Amino acid sequence: MANTNLQFKTNYAVSSKIEPFYKGGKVQISKDEKYIFCTCGSRVNVLEISTGKIIHCVEHDDQEDITSFALSCDDEMLVTASRALLLKQWDWRQANCTRSWRAIHTVPVASMTFDSTSTLLATGGCDGTIKLWDVVKQYCTHNLKGSSGVVHLVQFHPNTDLLQLFSSSLDCGIRIWDLRSSQCVCVLQSHYSAVTSLSFSPDGNAMVSSGRDKICTVWDLKTRKAKRTVPVYEAVEGVVILPGSTDLAEIRVKSKDLHFITAGSKGVLRVWEASTARCVYTQTLPSTLPSASEEDENDNPRSLTYLFHLPASARLATVTAEHNILLYQLPALTTQQQFVGYSDEVLDVKFLGKGDSHIVVATNSCQLKVFELLTNSCQILYGHTDTVLTLDVFKKGSLFASCAKDRSVRVWHMDSDSGQVRCVAQGSGHTNAVGSISCSRMKASFVATGSQDCTVKVWDLPADCSAEGGIHQLTARATEKAHDKDVNSVAVSPNDKLLASGSQDRTAKLWSLTVEGTVSLLGVFRGHRRGVWAVCFSPVDQVLATTSADGTAKLWSLQDFSCLKTFEGHDASVLKVIFVSRGTQLLTSGSDGLVKLWTIKTNECVKTLDAHQDKVWGLHASRKDDKMVTGSADSNITVWSDVTEIELAEEQAKQEDQILKQQELSNLLHGKKYLKALGLAISLDQPHTVLTVIKAIREGENSSELLEKTLLKLRQDQKESVLRYCVVWNTNARNCLNAQAVLQVLLTHLPPEELLQYQGARSHLEGLIPYTERHMQRIGRLLQASMFLNYMWQKMRVAGGPSSTGQDEDMDTTPLAQAQPFFVIDKEKKSGSDERRDEGNDSDGEQDEDPDSCVEDEEELEDVSATNKASTDNGRVENGASHKTNGKHHSESEESSEEEDQEEETTVKKTKGLPVSSAQQCQTFAS
Repeated sequence: MANTNLQFKTNYAVSSKIEPFYKGGKVQISKDEKYIFCTCGSRVNVLEISTGKIIHCVEHDDQEDITSFALSCDDEMLVTASRALLLKQWDWRQANCTRSWRAIHTVPVASMTFDSTSTLLATGGCDGTIKLWDVVKQYCTHNLKGSSGVVHLVQFHPNTDLLQLFSSSLDCGIRIWDLRSSQCVCVLQSHYSAVTSLSFSPDGNAMVSSGRDKICTVWDLKTRKAKRTVPVYEAVEGVVILPGSTDLAEIRVKSKDLHFITAGSKGVLRVWEASTARCVYTQTLPSTLPSASEEDENDNPRSLTYLFHLPASARLATVTAEHNILLYQLPALTTQQQFVGYSDEVLDVKFLGKGDSHIVVATNSCQLKVFELLTNSCQILYGHTDTVLTLDVFKKGSLFASCAKDRSVRVWHMDSDSGQVRCVAQGSGHTNAVGSISCSRMKASFVATGSQDCTVKVWDLPADCSAEGGIHQLTARATEKAHDKDVNSVAVSPNDKLLASGSQDRTAKLWSLTVEGTVSLLGVFRGHRRGVWAVCFSPVDQVLATTSADGTAKLWSLQDFSCLKTFEGHDASVLKVIFVSRGTQLLTSGSDGLVKLWTIKTNECVKTLDAHQDKVWGLHASRKDDKMVTGSADSNITVWSDVTEIELAEEQAKQEDQILKQQELSNLLHGKKYLKALGLAISLDQPHTVLTVIKAIREGENSSELLEKTLLKLRQDQKESVLRYCVVWNTNARNCLNAQAVLQVLLTHLPPEELLQYQGARSHLEGLIPYTERHMQRIGRLLQASMFLNYMWQKMRVAGGPSSTGQDEDMDTTPLAQAQPFFVIDKEKKSGSDERRDEGNDSDGEQDEDPDSCVEDEEELEDVSATNKASTDNGRVENGASHKTNGKHHSESEESSEEEDQEEETTVKKTKGLPVSSAQQCQTFAS
């Protein structure tokens, strides 16, 4: 091994992350056009358009999914609705909930909107009703009934003097509500499918509606009649009336007549002239992207789901079905910015550009994404027609290559000045998916690929790929049948003279790359027990690193093909390996979500980074060796920086301080010094730790008196924290009894005047009411069920006992424990019955005979080829989230149901500990 004076790396710290921020659902842009608001599960994320960073995040404490939200027209107020039927009002800049109240809807809210004065809020529910709220005076002003099914669209007329609300539901009609009389004054009938969008003219006299029935309708709002129906031949999700005062000649708007622009299933923006029902302009797609046909229009990944007009900056914003947000500049409709809300599985990631300023990412998609690390702005590259599997970057960092399931290879060039990326070369010749690619190291002269067709190909590149012009066609100078199974990885040596390949056949091979263009076998590396996932040459030594599905990484000599070292530590397949610290250390990533740093000389794992929650497919180090980037199947991309010894010492000091405090807390609990323990737990600001102390107090003797005595001795700020924690605990049935015990003490002994002085006390108490009522209802049902069990037990006793004819059959309320059992177990026959039961269970018998079969099955599941690493099911996103179904998920759901059953039994036993009047007390204080 090379003996260098380099200091070994000891740790990496996260410097930045690119995480999913939008998984489907509503999107809204602020009035000042600086922020994009979008839903992501139980959160509303606020994206700053200028930087591409998530600067604020609003999240419900109960972790319930947000079904809808609305931002007021003055950009000051955000209101969210969750599946728990709660409406929350937020100061979104501080991520602070200022007020929460119960939605009167009986089912979740589907749509929300503010009027232009930011005082009226309309909510459309899945129960077919519409509620209007005065958010200033805080009361419900209207309850509009008459819609059929889910009210998925509510919108105020821009003229506030008219006091009109427009809505649409499952009957496909557009209802006009007069808010003065609370009556529906008209139903506009034209569409035969869901109405998706409404756009009003500047004077408010005309309106255009769009639908999934492939038509747009122009309405005269004075006569409330349809002026014209425009067939647009695609399901339209968004429509915007173009401003008449702007020169839009570039998109062929040449008259002052009404023009509108549509966005829908074909994935392009189109401009229509209302008077003639004629399409005057169609947005041009990238030349490499085929337009959607009628058959695949519904599954088109580029289909548009939202369309917004930004008048102050003369821009349009669209949202695609793949959760990308694109901004176009009028009048030419040139792409200005692109943001990726959700990347699905990250299959590979590499540093790119001058100074490693960008990263290029392959996801479970046919598109490539190039992120600028400074702004998170993204370029979406079209070219491949099937999932891109692997990437590699040439030495200078401006050229990179990709391969995909479409059996093709593409070479891309990034302009150093503008940062724009374009495809400069492509080639095809493999007969199956191309799962691995490697670029030449000395200069950009060739690329090598490995495929599921078991072959390795070497492709010559033109002399100057970066020159302006068309796309060069690549031809393979050499093709070699390399392995008996899929080729998972190829790597080119630093001097461009050797090629290594790793395969599903459990071997790695070394090949010579001659000047004549032939590929000849030099030797075979044997020793892995499962398929080889990755191969990598050392930058300084005559060694090759390999990783395998057997959970190990190995180091091999290029001289005699012997195994020099084996690195064991991953619990599952090791997917990637790279050399760092000038070949003295290794970085490996696995399907266990871990990244490990190894020192080769000592064969020791220096650091384990708990990087991700799923398989880490992407692993790459920067050219300066000071950063690395990882990409995972959990959709997250993480950039790591090499941590200095000083930073590491500070981090260790913080960790040691936390450990000392935890130890001190444990000692206090052991010594039953509960007041000090509770104060220490509150100072750590860890609700779970505080809950542990509360549980310890309630497990002792005279628990009620002890809890009351301890809580009342806390300072006011500590009581505020405990009240805040109670709101979180109360959302979980497992912790609600502890939360209610604490609440009983606070609400009973503290006067309302003192409680209402606590920060956020009103919103906390309002948030407690619905969950407390839910717990009380559940306990009532359990008590009824337990009485029914007693009744059934009595009937069973009567049936099994002496005759009771003529006696009153009143229910016996004797506890079950006192009743005599009527089941008799024959101990002599017990063993025989057990034997028969075992004989009848063939599957259990087989499992007992072969205890390792389960482990082997799990390993076989992991032992798949590189071309199958992006599963079809995992790649689909439905209703804004990716759904994965496997045995693990089923087991988790079964466990959770068992836990709920246990919680309900515990709740019945401890019913006396729940204060019956706590909900009423909360409501009294809140009002």
